[in-house]
Amino acid sequence: MCELHHIRSLDQLFDELSRQLKLPGHFGRNLDALYDSLANDVAGPFELVWRDTAEAQKALGADTYATILEILETVAEERGDITLDIHH
Repeated sequence: MCELHHIRSLDQLFDELSRQLKLPGHFGRNLDALYDSLANDVAGPFELVWRDTAEAQKALGADTYATILEILETVAEERGDITLDIHH
C-alpha cells in the first residue's frame, strides 16, 4: 500500500511515490514520467491511499492537482490492478 499524507509540492509527491512504490532510477520527476512509470514500471497490485487532498490541492494548485488525479485514475483504469482511495 502507498499512503500519501500532507503533500505540498510535486517534489514531495515524487519523493513519496518513488520511496513507497520503488519507482525506477530513470523516473524523470515530471508528470509525463509519472504516468509512464506507474503504467509500466511499478509491480502491482497495489492500493494508493491519499489523505489531506484539500491541503494538496491548495498547495499544488487546482490545475496541477487535477492533472495528478487524472494520471492516477487513468493508470488505475488501464492497468486494472491498482486501487485508488482518494479522500477529497
